[in-house]
Parts: sequence; structure tokens; C-alpha cells
Amino acid sequence: MNKNVTMLNLASMLDHHAKLGPAKEAIVWNDVRMTYAELNKMANKVANALTQMGIGHGDKVALNCPNLPYFPIVYYGIMKAGAAVVPVCVLYTAREIAYQLKDSEAKAVFVFEGTDELPMGRSTKEAFDQVDTCEHMIVMTKDPAGASPIEGHKTLGQIIYPQSDEFETYPTAPEDTCAILYTSGTTGQPKGAELTHLNLWSNSVTTYSIHLPVLNFTDGKQKTVLITLPLFHTTGQTVQMNTNIYAGNRVVLLPRFEPQSTLDTMVKEQVNFWVGVPTMYWALLKYAEETGYDISRVAESMEVCTSGGAPMPVEVMKAFEEKFGVRVLEGYGLSETSPLACFNHFDKPSKPGTVGQAIYGVEVRCVDDDGKPVAAGERGEVVIRGTNIMKGYYNRPEATAEAFKDGWFHTGDIGILDDEGYLSIVDRKKDMILRGGYNIYPRELEEVIISHPAVSLCAVIGVPDEKMGEEVKAFIVTKEGAQLSDADFIDWCKTQFAANKYPRYVEFRDNLPIGATGKIFKRALKEEISKA
Repeated sequence: MNKNVTMLNLASMLDHHAKLGPAKEAIVWNDVRMTYAELNKMANKVANALTQMGIGHGDKVALNCPNLPYFPIVYYGIMKAGAAVVPVCVLYTAREIAYQLKDSEAKAVFVFEGTDELPMGRSTKEAFDQVDTCEHMIVMTKDPAGASPIEGHKTLGQIIYPQSDEFETYPTAPEDTCAILYTSGTTGQPKGAELTHLNLWSNSVTTYSIHLPVLNFTDGKQKTVLITLPLFHTTGQTVQMNTNIYAGNRVVLLPRFEPQSTLDTMVKEQVNFWVGVPTMYWALLKYAEETGYDISRVAESMEVCTSGGAPMPVEVMKAFEEKFGVRVLEGYGLSETSPLACFNHFDKPSKPGTVGQAIYGVEVRCVDDDGKPVAAGERGEVVIRGTNIMKGYYNRPEATAEAFKDGWFHTGDIGILDDEGYLSIVDRKKDMILRGGYNIYPRELEEVIISHPAVSLCAVIGVPDEKMGEEVKAFIVTKEGAQLSDADFIDWCKTQFAANKYPRYVEFRDNLPIGATGKIFKRALKEEISKA
């Protein structure tokens, strides 16, 4: 048992609201209406089951689940047991899941059985069989009372049915690891950002305070948030789920973003708050324009929307605010920053084209290559420090040391701060591709593509795309005498990468531009695309 007198466990939010307002709705999905008392009891059952398995403080447990009630039940149950959550992208292939299970040293993995289109259960089973250190795989089924669709592995219902619905939340310390979120870099393989209970709790509380005019329910009325961003991603987890559970609000889940179902759910559930990436705003505007959807029904309840993940085109923001009659606020952050670092605050004028000012408890600077602050209006690398910054990359001391210099976390993004502290993100220091709000790192793709028997050399870059912001393009030099078509190459990539990652475009060349240091000169490729 942790003897530290300073106890902070993010899951204690459930204990609080189960006492304060047990009958209030917590999670809504289709016809499922789960109260705070019910959510807390289910999370307690998960915590009891994990404890019985010998899993507790300091252990890691992976969670592979779309936006279903299972996610918060298991997410908070893991934390209640004192363990750390390792969310897994639901689009990952077996190769990618196996890497994450092994790298995080996860002792168990909870997985939704999935569908034919999204075979999460099969992929996770294949990954689980490759990782000796992962001892348990628990399957979450479409029918909670049904039998396991994966032979030899119990269902969530089977492991929690005999458990008590009472559990004393483990007294984790503020600096204990709460979640490990995987993010990549130009060095290739993804790295696990270790986020503490203090990181996630403070970011949730601050996000709540920023949206206080909307999320506050001191008048006795709950507010409602709709989550269409994936819960395995840091924004869906913290800015939406954790923040609104902290506030005691209603959390409405949609497993997949589609314009019609999103708008219909906003109307049906009288949604007050929604967060999307720019491509989602673009899709809603386009759908409403093409179908004549009655936007006024959405505007009756919607009070504020937030955009993140990629720069929001000013024209799209203005059109959305005008047609939907709701203010759109932009923010900025990374997995390593829990995520929120900057925001166009609700009670201050927004500056379109910026991601706002630093949030409470966070400092932001733009610095030169020597780490010295640049003047207002000048470009520099964005560096951040505060209660939101991760403790480091899991089991990667060198990568951690590289990211932290003089007490500041270096983001790799290039920004400009104006004289009022509003930040604009103008470029990326690294080669990261931002496709539909998802970070895609070329080096990871290149290391796999080069393993293709017909490939001699490759380079992956992002190319402009009206809908997704950027798309993935691969430049390939084949081995002498090898035959490889566009379609065959892309089909192969689909078996190696998650659906959001694989290249949509490929160009075969006799050679690639090489710089003075012997590296592929990607800037030349990007300039070619830009001129074209």
C-alpha cells in the first residue's frame, strides 16, 4: 500500500459523483443510460477482478476499445486498482499492437471483439500470442452476457460477474503513472508518454475552468458533451471524457464520426459541447449544405465547440460559427502535454489563426536553436513547462533527455507568440504528417516499407489534401528487375499499417534526391509537390 499521505487518483472523480449525484446520467450510448452510481460500481468490479489477477500498483493494462461504455468502465477500473492504462488505437494491426503491448510491459489487455470491418479482437489475439509478458486477454463482447468469441479467453462479463461492486480506490500519489499514451517521432518506433495522475487531473480541472460558462452545472442542470473523437486519443480522453466526468456532466459516445449521425445525436441528446478536428467541421458544413439539414435544431442547445489536432482554416471556422450560431475555440497540445497547453479562452476574444494563450499552470515560449526566447512576432521552437508535462517516455531515458532541456519540454513545432501571448503554429520542425487530426510519422512507415522485397529505397512525406489536411505519399525506388504496381504496393501497405496510416499515393522513381549529408532530401520532394 502506498504510504504517501498525498493521495491523488484520477478515478476518485467517480467516487465523488457517485456520492454527490448517484442518479445523474454519466454515460449515454444509443439507448444505454448509465448513472454515476452504476458507472462507479462497474469500475469497482473491474478493479476487484484485476486485484484478484494480481494486477495493481505499478502494473500496466492495455485497453483496445472504440467509443463504447466499456471504455470508461475499464479505464477508470484500471486506475482504481492502482495500475496505469495503456490505450491502443482501434485501427492498429497485430504488428502494431504487439509492439505496444511489449514496449509498455502490459500484464493484461482488454479488447472489444470488433467487427468484420474493424477486426480488433482477431488482431489483438494475434498480437497477444506474440507477447509472453502479457498474461491476460479479456474480451468485451457485443452481448455483455454472451460467450467469448475468442476461444481460451474470458469475457469482461465473466470476470466481473462474481465481483463485489464496492472497492476502495488505491491511494496513488500525484507523481504515479496514470496512463501511457503512445506517440511517435522521427527516430522511428512509437514512444510511450508517461502521464501522471497530477498531469491528467490538473489538465481536466483547467479544461473545465476554461469552459466554466458552458460546463458548469451549479444551477442543478447537467451539461452534455458529445464525443466523436476516439477515446484512445488524448483529446477525447482528457478534454472531453475526464473533464466532463470531473464536472459531473453527461458524456454521450459515438463510436464513429459520420455527419448525419453526429448532427442527429446533437439534436436528440441536446448537446452543449463538442470537440472536433477541422476535417470534421468541414464535413458537417458540407453535409448540411448538400442535404439542407436543419441546423437550427443543433443551435438550440449547442453552446460552444472546440477545435484541435490541426490548424483550423479561418474560412471554415467563420462559416461554421455563422451557420451553426456557435463559437468555435481553438486549442493546442500534444500527448506529452496531457494534452492542453494553449487555448482561445471562452471569456476572452479569440484570434482566428492562433491557438490562444497558455492555460493556467502552464508556460509557453518560442526559442531559437540555443534555447533562448525569440522576440514577439518571430519564429521559434515551441517549448512548454507546467503541471501538464509528462514525466518522460517510458523506458527511454535518452529520448526523454533529448525532449527536456533546461526544464522545458521541446515540442518540435515552430510557432510565433504575439505581444499578448497568443500562439500561432506555423510549421513543424520534424517531418510529422497530420492526417485528419492523427499524427503520422514517416520514419516508422519507411522502416516497414523498406522491408518489402521489391523496394530498394523509399521516402514518405505529407502532401496537401482538401479533406484530410494532408495525405500520405510514398516515393519508391524498386530493386533492379523487380515489378511492383501502385495497387499491389498500397494493398501490401494496408496489411502493415492502421487504416489511417497507409500511403494513399505512391510514385515510382529511378532515384531520390540526396542531400550533402547522404540523407534523402525530402525538402526537394515537398518543393516539387508545392510547385505542382
